[in-house]
Amino acid sequence: MDNLFGLKRWMWFLAFLPFITFGQEKQSKFKNLGPQIFTSLIQGSVFADDQNGKSYVYTVVRGRPAHLVGFEIASYKKIVDVELEGTDGSWDLITGNDGIVYIAGANGHLFKHTPGTFTVEDLGIALPGEKVIWDLTAGAGNTIYGGTYPGCRVFSYNPDKGFSDVANKPLVDTENYTRSLVYDKREKKLYAGIATKAALIKLDPVTGQTQQLLPDTSRQQEAIYHINIINNLPGGDRVFGWLTGAKQRVTVVYNTNTQRFEDVLPSLDVKSLIKSPHQATVYYSSAGRLFALDYTKRVRKPKELCAISGEVKASSWSKDGLLYLITASEKVHVYNPKTNALATHSLAIPKQAIDIQSIGFGPDGNVWSAGYLAGGHATYNPTTGEVTQKPGLDQTEGMGNLGPFIYFGIYAKSRLYKYDTRKAWDVKNGNPEFIAQISGQDRPFAVLGLEKSNQVIFGTVPTYGHVGGALVQYDVESKKVATFENLIQDQSIISLVKSGDLVIGGTSIFGGLGGVPTQEEAVIFAWDPIRKVKVFEISPGKNIMSVTGLINGPDGNIWGFADGDFFILDVNARKIIVRKRLFAINSRPSHIWRSAFMQVHPNGKVYVAVNGKLYSINPETIEFELVEEKVSLLTMDNNGTLYFRRNANLWSFNP
Repeated sequence: MDNLFGLKRWMWFLAFLPFITFGQEKQSKFKNLGPQIFTSLIQGSVFADDQNGKSYVYTVVRGRPAHLVGFEIASYKKIVDVELEGTDGSWDLITGNDGIVYIAGANGHLFKHTPGTFTVEDLGIALPGEKVIWDLTAGAGNTIYGGTYPGCRVFSYNPDKGFSDVANKPLVDTENYTRSLVYDKREKKLYAGIATKAALIKLDPVTGQTQQLLPDTSRQQEAIYHINIINNLPGGDRVFGWLTGAKQRVTVVYNTNTQRFEDVLPSLDVKSLIKSPHQATVYYSSAGRLFALDYTKRVRKPKELCAISGEVKASSWSKDGLLYLITASEKVHVYNPKTNALATHSLAIPKQAIDIQSIGFGPDGNVWSAGYLAGGHATYNPTTGEVTQKPGLDQTEGMGNLGPFIYFGIYAKSRLYKYDTRKAWDVKNGNPEFIAQISGQDRPFAVLGLEKSNQVIFGTVPTYGHVGGALVQYDVESKKVATFENLIQDQSIISLVKSGDLVIGGTSIFGGLGGVPTQEEAVIFAWDPIRKVKVFEISPGKNIMSVTGLINGPDGNIWGFADGDFFILDVNARKIIVRKRLFAINSRPSHIWRSAFMQVHPNGKVYVAVNGKLYSINPETIEFELVEEKVSLLTMDNNGTLYFRRNANLWSFNP
């Protein structure tokens, strides 16, 4: 009988051995290489006191997850460092009238922290469907308000009543962003800054009624990006709005008494604006300088006081009449108005891992990662496993190689750089070297090096609220940049690949965020980089919104994706010869700039990361096989190892 039970156990083990072996094999092929990029970018900040009158400064460090860190003002020692679970950042912090610090989550959640304690409470989603809380302001009593994306809403939160939608509708029907928000205690009204077509909305929090105040001539700008209010000034309260656009940034001043815009100031750090406790003098920072503006004078001219470092994130007066400023340079400046003296204290901001925005394989044999929002780069050495930080550049949307150089397309304002991998990374001394900034454009996702003509081609997405991208051609030898706007009417250029002497491009009907598409279908086009002319364009299919992932397929044709449809393009015939639907997009998203990423592998298969999944494609049968879930971006090294991202982590897959 014992032998029988022993035989059964062996039979059970042998039956499940293939499954065990498969699990081990899969595990060995996939490897988490860990976070790649670490930064100490601080976002929303605020000064606050606890119940005993002890003063603190709080800020949120961008990361996965974001961290709330707090410092005691008396010693500048860090006293709290706590994760904000589920969010990678916070655009704003405020102190409510109840002394509670409220934190706007980049995931649509509202958090709260009691000064002097060591925990954070997640209050939940402010409004269903709203993905980001941009700005917060304290209202009457213990109520606070927040502005959201993508519904262009304003919510209220009260500890006794919970959340509610103030207007029960978007503040502007055609817009997505309530980007900034303040509460006027005297009027008991809210003022909201809107993007991506600028508007200044006056909102009654009781009735939900709205009024648009910004003149039509200013509404062509992108946003009232930041907003602040200064009460108790001679002649009325003033609302200051930072009016931003592709070519101009100014600060507009609205008088709530006269109900008119009375002034236009240069661009300034609107979050820094603060009135003197005992005088009609307003203090603010701009371009690394602290200024004072005396509102008792009929003709007001800013008085420069001193130099400071970094954009001011928050300001506050101490009980002894000192002005405290926390800046993006991770410092607290303390200004004494009586003596004009400035003291500076550095904060020990911990570095956090940030999400990967783009990846690529460089001519130096390293896998390159670029950071989301905070920017920065890192390299992973496939041979040694060493990760090296490369700080100094902003958010990279696209990378491409030509010879020993890596070319970067940087957000915002489509700034283009090239890096000589044979030399040390040294941003301050011009390696990477700045090439150009493309007017009216924001995101260069597509980057393609052309060895034969020694040129680099970039494809771009325009600025917020606009449609119509550009094809940018850089001649390496002459260092000349040629920009061809609206090569495809009102469409962004998001994917590029070479085919013989031509460049094949794919477009998106979507422009910058908030831009309303005017075209129904994306296109595939051919560009002659020598003659600088468009050779042809064809439709990839009815109602297709984007063409992504273009590569030279193993059959000599161009492979790519049109939304969820895989296709093969015969360039000579100017015809799509294979089409296969992998997935459907049943509703129009806010945008599609990147979707598919493909690599031809030495094992004969083609691998594609698309729709959050990794597939292998048999080139003979065009059959797709699911390899892995939760996959985005894709690149490959010289040994055939594939790399992809999961949030802040770089993963490898060895087929």
